[in-house]
This record gives sequence, C-alpha cells and structure tokens, in this order.
Amino acid sequence: MSKLSPDALKNAKEIDFSDEKEYWNEYNLADGTKLKVKLVLRGVKRLTRYEPDGTPIYVINSMNVVRAIDVPSELKAKPKKPSVAPI
Repeated sequence: MSKLSPDALKNAKEIDFSDEKEYWNEYNLADGTKLKVKLVLRGVKRLTRYEPDGTPIYVINSMNVVRAIDVPSELKAKPKKPSVAPI
C-alpha cells in the first residue's frame, strides 16, 4: 500500500466494534525472559480508498500491552521503595 496523505483521514468514517477475542502472543527471549504481548484495538476508521481488489482500507488506533514474565533473577534490578504510602 502507498503512504497515506495527511488528508486521507478527512473523510474517513469511524466504525464501531466489539471485542470478540484477544489473544496473548508469547515470545521466549535469548536472555531467558518470556514476553507476553497483546494488541488492544482502540478505534477503527474506514477510508474512502480501496485495495486493488475492491476491499476498503481501514486504519486502526491500537496499543500493545506487554508483560515480562519468568525474568531471570540476574536481570532484575533491586526493588525500590514506593514513593506513596499504601492506604
């Protein structure tokens, strides 16, 4: 796909959506850490442009949620004291 021009979103239509499934992807890093990553959809717009086969082009607003688990102890920093007292 070619690069979008700055005005490509001008006539884009906001499309509502509902969550169906969200999966965690898991990755084993060379340093022994396991990463869990999930893409979370925050918004969808349908452009007034189309792929060569006629499919509409969508632009998404998303964020990645990342969790490091099974981190080897030699990679961890010393825990810090909380800056706010617990309630």
